[in-house]
Amino acid sequence: MSDGPAAVEPFDAVDVIRAKRDGGEVPEGALRWMVDAYTRGYVMDAQMSAFAMAVLLNGMTRDEIRVMTDAMIASGERMSFTGLGKPTVDKHSTGGVGDKITLPLAPLVASFGVAVPQLSGRGLGHTGGTLDKLESIPGWRAALSNDEIVAQLHDVGAVICAAGSGLAPADKKLYALRDVTGTVEAIPLIASSIMSKKIAEGTHSLVLDVKFGSGAFMHDIERARELARTMVALGTDSGVATTAVLTDMNTPLGLAIGNANEVRESVEVLAGGGPADVVELTVALAREMLSLAGQPDADVETALADGRAMDAWRAMIRAQDGDPDAALPVPRETHTVTADAAGVVERMDALPFGIAAWRLGAGRARAEDPVVHAAGIDLHVKPGDAVAAGQPLFTLSADDGSRFDRALTALDGAWHVGAQAPAVQSIVRERITA
Repeated sequence: MSDGPAAVEPFDAVDVIRAKRDGGEVPEGALRWMVDAYTRGYVMDAQMSAFAMAVLLNGMTRDEIRVMTDAMIASGERMSFTGLGKPTVDKHSTGGVGDKITLPLAPLVASFGVAVPQLSGRGLGHTGGTLDKLESIPGWRAALSNDEIVAQLHDVGAVICAAGSGLAPADKKLYALRDVTGTVEAIPLIASSIMSKKIAEGTHSLVLDVKFGSGAFMHDIERARELARTMVALGTDSGVATTAVLTDMNTPLGLAIGNANEVRESVEVLAGGGPADVVELTVALAREMLSLAGQPDADVETALADGRAMDAWRAMIRAQDGDPDAALPVPRETHTVTADAAGVVERMDALPFGIAAWRLGAGRARAEDPVVHAAGIDLHVKPGDAVAAGQPLFTLSADDGSRFDRALTALDGAWHVGAQAPAVQSIVRERITA
């Protein structure tokens, strides 16, 4: 007995591909259909690959990007925090080396009575994952139900957890395809990928930390600026108050690169200390977030100094079954690199240090790989610091000493001690608003 004729599809994938291939604008109905049909398996991977390449080569209009993002949101569930009775504000970073800012930032902003829902991810390649860092803390768990997220935002104010599979499933499918077809760099696809999840998450407002430089996804500041403007426009068009900052990722952020050591550094910041660049960026982003949440004059530095932010951190970790007082993992093996001669540290390139930390076990090559929480790199100096011959520059940490050689190979030429101190520049270069 037949099930009857299959439903007639209203559009044809080849027509959509041709329109974008020839530099045209895809009509809204056709674009929404393309995303939906790909999510349910009617449009094949080969066809979506061709479409993604056409987008990479020819771009998309602001309206096309808005439609594509909205279609990706519509592929799954939408969360809502309207019943919390307080404003919600989120932060998204495009990723870098030593970027642990979410850890001190979420509790800092929450200490002002603002809800911070940070649905975060895991690391892949040289960029670390926020969830991997927090899983260094004994007992801490990343997976929370929607009800647990809402309850924690109500009681504690901040939550950092894994995004549920129900948010923008079209993005998950398309992201995996872009990764193997050379289309990751397409700005419309990056923007719609990031913003579909953030808008579906239900936050009222959003601050974007868009990084540029050797350790960033976007090496060039012009492309980082284009991405930031595209995402700010998307947020604005979707009713989410959105601003962005462009930040420098040519040098690793802070002194710790890894997982457990980045948690230690984050706790130092929450205790009123920590490296100057981490504090600078944490404070700048907190001000942006609190301004969007209606507190433009919030005294962020005082909240770090007087322990309020630390109290929120401890409550946030405990709420997810972690022990904020537990000892963090320590490495079995270390190897310290010293200066060959006296001078000034002229540069430390972020990307090689990120790759080296990954090779030490701090990152993963495949999504299913485990990470070694104690592995990583601790910097003892930063560009601009004077050093003596034989002074330690950085220390590699691993559970397996055989990893040091490959890590050191990645670091060949990655730093230089000379006579010329580099120019001092703020880590935050630009602020972008709608």
